[in-house]
Amino acid sequence: MAKYMSDALKYEIAQEMGVAHKIQGSDYGELTSRECGSFVKHAIARAERSML
Repeated sequence: MAKYMSDALKYEIAQEMGVAHKIQGSDYGELTSRECGSFVKHAIARAERSML
């Protein structure tokens, strides 16, 4: 995913989800598995909306 999404976009998605406080720079290690799955769903939904 790092190849296709900027750090700014990933942080923006994390802010929308309410988990931005868990991110340290580019380290997403504090996110739970559920949050990571939700993050991917948000990223996919955003990509699909941009294709319309």
